[in-house]
Amino acid sequence: MFFTTDFPDYALPDQINRPVVVMGLSMVVDGWEFPRHSHRKAQLLFSASGVVTVETDSGVWVVPPQCAVWIPGGLFHKARSSGEARGFGLFVAPDVVDGLPETCCSVSVSPLLQSLLEKAAGFDPCYDEDGAEGRLITVLLDELVAAPLEQLHLPIPADSRLRKLTDILLDDPASHATLEEWAHRIGMSERSLSRLFSHETGMSVGRWRRQLHVITGVQLLTQGRSIQSVAFDLGYESAGAFVTMFRKAVGTPPGRFLAERRSSWNLFRGAAIH
Repeated sequence: MFFTTDFPDYALPDQINRPVVVMGLSMVVDGWEFPRHSHRKAQLLFSASGVVTVETDSGVWVVPPQCAVWIPGGLFHKARSSGEARGFGLFVAPDVVDGLPETCCSVSVSPLLQSLLEKAAGFDPCYDEDGAEGRLITVLLDELVAAPLEQLHLPIPADSRLRKLTDILLDDPASHATLEEWAHRIGMSERSLSRLFSHETGMSVGRWRRQLHVITGVQLLTQGRSIQSVAFDLGYESAGAFVTMFRKAVGTPPGRFLAERRSSWNLFRGAAIH
C-alpha cells in the first residue's frame, strides 16, 4: 500500500481492520508538509532517504536517513521533509505488543527492520493474521521494540515566554545573544529563565541550543552542504568547532554519523535489487 503526499487520507490507517498496517510513503515532491493531525493507531514514521521533521506541542524530532520517529496514538502532530524523502509509515493499534514507547522519540532503524517494513508495505490491507504475513508482522514488532533510540529530540517548553525564546532560536540558530540578552527580550530575569527553562525542557538553554545545532546540522548536511558551510551558518568559527560540538552531543562526528546511515541504506538497496 502506498500513501502519497498528493491528497493524504490521515484516517486511512485507522479504517483498515488490522492492528498493524505498513504503508510506503511516496513523497512526490521535494519538500512536502503534512498539516497537524492525529490517528488512533500509533505511528512509526521512517525516512529511507531525505530528512523528515516531526513537530508536536511539546517538541521537535528530526528523522535523518535510516532513522524514524515514534508517535503515540492520538497525539496531534505535523511533519515536513527536506530533500527527496521516501520511506514507510508503520501504524500500530493500542495494546498490540508490550514494550513500545509511550512518548514521542526518535528511533534508529536497522537494515532488518527496514527490510521488514518494505515487505509488509506490499501486503494486502486484509492480510492473513494467522499465516506467514501475520508471523512477519510479529517479527517486525519484535524488532521495533528492540530498536535503539536516537538523541535527536528538541523539547519545546509550555510557558509562552520560553516558547518565544525557542521560536527566536529556531528562526536564528546562529544567534550569539547572551542569556542575559535573551532574558531581557522575553521579559524575565536571567535566573528565572534558567530555572524555568531547565524545569520545562530538562535542558539548560545552552544544551538546548547545541541540540538545535545538531538537528539543523543533520538537515543541512543531508542536503549535500559541506561541514564547513554548515558550521559557518550556525555561527561557529571553524568546522572543527562544530565537529567537536556534534561529537560530544551525539557520540560520533557528523561525517561518520551520516555515512553509517547512508551505508546501511546502500546495503539494503543493493540487497533489494538482487
